[in-house]
Amino acid sequence: MLDVTKMDASLATIVDLQSTLAPVATGFDFLEGPVWHPENQSVLFSDIMGNSLYSWTAADGVMQQRRNSYMANGNAYDAHGRLITCEHATSRLTRTDLTTGAYEVLATKYLGRELNSPNDVVVKRDGTIWFTDPTSGRSAGYGVPREPVLDFSGVYCFDPATSALTCVVRDFAKPNGLCFSADEKTLYINDTVRQHIRQFDVTANNTLENDTLFADLAGTAPGVADGMKIDQAANVYCCGPGGVHVFSENGTALGVINMPEHTANFVFGDTDLKTLYITASTTLYRMRVHVPGYATFQPK
Repeated sequence: MLDVTKMDASLATIVDLQSTLAPVATGFDFLEGPVWHPENQSVLFSDIMGNSLYSWTAADGVMQQRRNSYMANGNAYDAHGRLITCEHATSRLTRTDLTTGAYEVLATKYLGRELNSPNDVVVKRDGTIWFTDPTSGRSAGYGVPREPVLDFSGVYCFDPATSALTCVVRDFAKPNGLCFSADEKTLYINDTVRQHIRQFDVTANNTLENDTLFADLAGTAPGVADGMKIDQAANVYCCGPGGVHVFSENGTALGVINMPEHTANFVFGDTDLKTLYITASTTLYRMRVHVPGYATFQPK
């Protein structure tokens, strides 16, 4: 059975409490950025300090997809199945066609100044790419130590159609995980330093308004506000102290899936999208849930 801290009885209807937390692959340095590909039933993920991208399938196990990933962190797929990646070592947002190997730099500077270290990324259905840019990748243990050029840590919207890079919010101490609601009218962003999640209304022209506090990530166990996703019942999952925290649509804390290692991110996978693949430091784990999530590759 799972090790959980239950704060509300409804947690049992969301997470399969009879499931087991099973290691899928281990021996890595610091795992992050898992994304699920429904067509080939694979999890692709980053090993930041191992400086590599890997994939896992039930048939083939772990396969290295890229050596020298520039300390890749967050990943996402666009509507064409191309991989969007945040690179700690280069301060770049990049795009890779996994079929041809074609690699492009999408964004590396804002108003002529180098980005901090793009961290986590999501792709909106209109094709715009949204990412957080804390200074984490400029510190030892997470990237290449170097001084930041920008004097703030922003959240950005990149439009591939015009190459325009817009800073949509810049008052976070350390923005990290982010995700949209199902209708993409709400954007959730968490803050590693302040240990909370904020929510914003997304306007028709891709600006943010009505900034409100969604939830606090309480706890003294190892871990910080990090990777974040929603399920198909609008529950919000977010990495935090001790493991993966689960909140209702209105921000009520429902419980914590306790993890044996520092946990940075996760993704919903398998054919029913009811398996949670969790990147926790040295190990990729999986467990089952009752409510499916969303595929991280949604072709048009």
